[in-house]
Amino acid sequence: MADDAPFYADDAGRKLARKFEMQAYDLRAYLKKFKNETGEEAISDGFGFLTESDDVRSAYIEYSTSAADAMKAVHEHLDAIADALRKVNRNTEVNDDDVAALFGKKSDGGK
Repeated sequence: MADDAPFYADDAGRKLARKFEMQAYDLRAYLKKFKNETGEEAISDGFGFLTESDDVRSAYIEYSTSAADAMKAVHEHLDAIADALRKVNRNTEVNDDDVAALFGKKSDGGK
């Protein structure tokens, strides 16, 4: 490793955070579609309101709600990971600059 090479790969944290952010965004879009297609209204329209279908309709609504809640939790978790990675990246860049300054390297690349 060359003496002037950064210890922390340039942009690695930002790229990884962006990947998590995009996955969270995609999941949020899928969640919206899932809720539209499997929400209580959609399920009720499919089964109707016959007394015989009430138990089945209720079970599907409960399953759909549980699945949507789980997807929402994963979305929030992915978003939190992206936020944490951005913070780590920001802190690492600041620390790298501070350490470089301690050893006499200027922030403009030593010029």
